[in-house]
Amino acid sequence: MVDVVAIPALSDNYIWLLVDRGQNACAAVDPGQAEPVLEYIAAEGLHLTALLITHHHWDHTNGIPKIHEQHDIPIYGPMFEQIRGVTHGLEENTELSLDGLGVHFRVINTPGHTDGQIAYYGGGMVFTGDTLFSGGCGRLFEGTPAQMHNSLHKLANLPDDTLLYCGHEYTLKNLEFAKLVEPDNAAIDKRIVEVKALREQGLPSLPSTMGVEKQTNPFLRCHVPAIQQAAMDYAGEELVEDADVFAAIRQWKDNF
Repeated sequence: MVDVVAIPALSDNYIWLLVDRGQNACAAVDPGQAEPVLEYIAAEGLHLTALLITHHHWDHTNGIPKIHEQHDIPIYGPMFEQIRGVTHGLEENTELSLDGLGVHFRVINTPGHTDGQIAYYGGGMVFTGDTLFSGGCGRLFEGTPAQMHNSLHKLANLPDDTLLYCGHEYTLKNLEFAKLVEPDNAAIDKRIVEVKALREQGLPSLPSTMGVEKQTNPFLRCHVPAIQQAAMDYAGEELVEDADVFAAIRQWKDNF
């Protein structure tokens, strides 16, 4: 049985650790810092078997060299990004199994935040890096609105019970924006209450589920008439395509 442990890092990052305590094995996703990972696995007596990287930004990769110095393990990452230390480049529909964990992942190409970003889907979980956040999505640093909208559409097609693990604790701020865009959505109100309760206890707001995100995340709801109208009101023009609705909402969020 694999558990997923949230290891806080930097100011608001999460490094996700997949742990099989029966096998004393683990794998880490997006180690922006080495020390929190190394300290945790030493304290728990775990054997690190792999690193999984979603994209090249430093706050998801800076821990790679130090971890690799101490652990000679495979390091998986996007094929089309230059990331120091990655030993296995992955692309759309590549499949991988993690030694000692019994977890099987399929890779989903999710460009938009960066040109080559990927997500890892398997075992009822998806690790999305900075493509899809709970209540939001990543900024478009390299890709186009159409690319990001397509990437989010791929993720939205995952089963509703898929657990969402993303790279940052942005949920409450994202939901505040979602409420602005869609003020009559009761599911957003419910989610805000739940997230506030978790954060007041010092707990992560994650994982979310794809079902919850499809009810509350405006960037997955560009087909919904209320979202479309809000986007057109913001843009001051008619928007015909869902990707154009997405682009308007993303610009709105950038200025929120």
